[in-house]
Amino acid sequence: MKIKYIIYALLVIGFASLIVYRISANKKQAGGGPMGAGGGRGPGGPGGGKGGVMQVDGIVVKPREFANNLAVTGSIEANEQVQIRGQVSGLIRSISFNEGSNVKAGQVLLKIDDAELRAQLAQAQTRQNLASENAERAAQLFKKEAISREEYDIATADYKTLQAQTQLIQAQLDKTTIIAPFSGRIGLRNVSVGGYLTPETIVANLISTDPVKIAFSVPEKYASQVKPNTKLQLSVAGSSKKYSATVYAIEPAIEASTRTLQLRARAANPNGGLLPGSFANIEFPLASIPDALLVPTQAIIPIQNGKKVFVAKNGKAQEVKVEATTRTEKDILITSGLQPGDTVLTTGIMTLKQDAPVKVRLPRS
Repeated sequence: MKIKYIIYALLVIGFASLIVYRISANKKQAGGGPMGAGGGRGPGGPGGGKGGVMQVDGIVVKPREFANNLAVTGSIEANEQVQIRGQVSGLIRSISFNEGSNVKAGQVLLKIDDAELRAQLAQAQTRQNLASENAERAAQLFKKEAISREEYDIATADYKTLQAQTQLIQAQLDKTTIIAPFSGRIGLRNVSVGGYLTPETIVANLISTDPVKIAFSVPEKYASQVKPNTKLQLSVAGSSKKYSATVYAIEPAIEASTRTLQLRARAANPNGGLLPGSFANIEFPLASIPDALLVPTQAIIPIQNGKKVFVAKNGKAQEVKVEATTRTEKDILITSGLQPGDTVLTTGIMTLKQDAPVKVRLPRS
């Protein structure tokens, strides 16, 4: 029995010794271990430094020239474009152009049968010649007082009437020949020799593509910065080439439905790379600002009444409300709220508070 009590006593002593050892070890760890007051992270959190100071990145705002380009879209239009039609009806006797070819202004494109009109013209000219002779004889007789004034006026009126009829038939005859109104490229024809042409029939499209026009619009807030003869750059889908154009016309009023200002530019197109109807991406230059203040877009914090940034002053973060306008791929233009030399914070801004202590790391120049 004594052995049994001795074993129980040893087990109790051993268990108590283990408890005392663990309590002592925990106290040592709490007082000077890796997570104690002397070795842990400061109150500033994951990005903080000693004494609760938060380490952040920032930039010093400096004035610099800013070429403000407005990115808009537009449409390429032909310099001149018309649907070729006939003015009189008749059978097509000849077609004098090739589809998709270049034609010159005044070039004959199509001829309509004019046999009947030519016969009418010959008849009218014969009557006109006879009336002309009668009018001359009447004038001589009137001078000799051989005929009355009324007879002389009738002969003169007959001549002028027949002369007008001849001119009318000649005008109709001229319309049987369709000519190109301007130089350009003619499209696909819709008629054939022997077909019957009416004024409603479209023969083909004639388009002048050198130069071409670029139609586009800008928001009304930029209307005061738009000037004639402004140079712009444009590109089209499927090509990396940049084309130059010049603004030549500006609509005198804002379009009420879209609140935009309509413009047209003209671009040289000697190789035909710009096709009418194509979609164009346009870089329109606005007024250049010589002393613009730009900050990275990630420094801007949207708020209810606008935007704000954090700046570092005397080692503390200060909220500053700003006004911004144009945004580029990386920066945003600040129009008020900042001064040259201000240090704008670019990281950690979502966790910062007013007067929070910060240590700013500036980029190497």
